[in-house]
Amino acid sequence: MKLLKLLATTTAVAVLLAAPAYAQTRIALVVKSLGNGFFDAANKGAQEAAAELGDVEVIYTGPTAATAEAQIEVVNSLIAQQVDAIAISANDPDALVPALQKAMERGIKVISWDSGVAPEGRQLHLNPSDIGLIGETIIKLAADYLPEGGDVAILSAASTATNQNAWIDAAKAAIPEKFPNINLVSVVYGDDDSVKSTDEAKGLIASYPDLKAIIAPTTVGVVAAAQVVTDQGLIGKVNVTGLALPSEFKQFIDNGASQAVALWNPIDLGYAAVMLANDLVEGGEAAPGATLSMGRMGELTLDDTNSGAMAPPFTFDKSNIEEFSKIY
Repeated sequence: MKLLKLLATTTAVAVLLAAPAYAQTRIALVVKSLGNGFFDAANKGAQEAAAELGDVEVIYTGPTAATAEAQIEVVNSLIAQQVDAIAISANDPDALVPALQKAMERGIKVISWDSGVAPEGRQLHLNPSDIGLIGETIIKLAADYLPEGGDVAILSAASTATNQNAWIDAAKAAIPEKFPNINLVSVVYGDDDSVKSTDEAKGLIASYPDLKAIIAPTTVGVVAAAQVVTDQGLIGKVNVTGLALPSEFKQFIDNGASQAVALWNPIDLGYAAVMLANDLVEGGEAAPGATLSMGRMGELTLDDTNSGAMAPPFTFDKSNIEEFSKIY
């Protein structure tokens, strides 16, 4: 009998020792949709943050379809799981608010990142970069390769796109003081449609024979413009730049249609989002003027809307496009 009790006790101890150690803090990284290279890269950074923090588990999740309704289902599931924090890149800034408010009422910390949620539905928002920095960067990407200046044009997405319009306004504001030899001759809109963007790029080249650069703050437009420059044999004459995914744009850096493009680094973005969510879980305050830790990315200072910007856009050129094209 004593032997049986000893065996039972030994077995119980062995089971306890063999059981997986559950993280004290669980942070859900909710993306617009799964299977997206940008968000997969963000998850890589999120997992780096979890490993650095220790005792933190990152739950990488999202819907298969990029809709608000599908994200709401994900959020409700996370509420039922009683996670400690939700960091979400939203498909809709307003539709998700009731579900996220419910999460906060249950004591779950909520932040948005990349694509924001209305202020009443989150505690803070992490912008990938500052609007002014993005606007200045897209002009600088052209100006850096035009030492004598020249004519440039912008190929944007839709004329009603709030974010792109804000970036373009910031770019225009930066020209007189910082890039006085750059002449912005036109802004056209390709509606993030590859066919229309191609036609608009062709129109710019035909209308402005002295055009030196096309700046496209849209991943669709920048590819379309670079393809036009390639097809028309204008490599070395018209430089295409803007915001691009390395995996989609590598061929145009390689062939010289573009010297450099930019985008926010999604690895850093996912890392920073988890660091911020963890800071809130540990008692950090999200209030105007407050600063919270982003780990190796520094500190985030919140504005009047409890939003802040992570870092300047990340530049891709021949020195690093190969590496990042394999990531996203």
